[in-house]
Amino acid sequence: MPLFPVNRRMCRADVAPAWKLAVALLYRRFPSVSKPAKRARCPQVQGSLGVRGQPCTPLLCFAPGLFPIFLCGMPLPYRIATLLYCFSERDEVLLLERAQEPNRGLWSPCGGKLHTDEGESPYACAVREAHEELGLSISASDLHLAGLISEHGYAGQAHWLMFLFEVRRRLRSLPNAHREGRFAFFSRQELADLPLPQTDREQIWPWFWHYRGGFFAAHCHCHPNGQNQWTLEEILPPAATVSIPSPHE
Repeated sequence: MPLFPVNRRMCRADVAPAWKLAVALLYRRFPSVSKPAKRARCPQVQGSLGVRGQPCTPLLCFAPGLFPIFLCGMPLPYRIATLLYCFSERDEVLLLERAQEPNRGLWSPCGGKLHTDEGESPYACAVREAHEELGLSISASDLHLAGLISEHGYAGQAHWLMFLFEVRRRLRSLPNAHREGRFAFFSRQELADLPLPQTDREQIWPWFWHYRGGFFAAHCHCHPNGQNQWTLEEILPPAATVSIPSPHE
């Protein structure tokens, strides 16, 4: 017998948790059902938008003897991360060729997601990531908040809020490669020939260079057709020089 009334195809975001529980129970009762669930388009949703035009991930689930069950209106996850803009003594920027998603195979600054369950601050996250990924021991005073980027529906997978930190201390050697990818130093001019994330190439790098030493905040609405709509929300003029000395120098 069905675990729940399958003839009701709900597409409301406020019932998504109940449907998640129902599908979990379905998987427990029918272990032969393959995971992850097969993606499909919900007949009650136009395009890939759910309730109030919010992006969602429509799922079509099948189980032996049951009708298709549509799960819609589930909002995309909201992720918070830090990015570290590190430079060599020759002012070459350190980039990571990512071996993991997102942006696998592309070059971008290293960094990582905040431990939000622990109440970690963006500065604490940046300090931790510098130690874990670069083997660099720094403190919050070694960081300059260069930018704040929010991305709506990046790659159709998540919303992102990213804190862009320039590390004041210059690197004297190339960090070792690890499971996240390999590192290399590049001049500003060499970035033009590198495979970069689309949002980095479009606006993040141009704004970083333009406002380096100051601050900028921007929002990117990533549309399903691959086009991005940018809004520059706040800027603080850069200092008279782009050199940001470290307190330890």
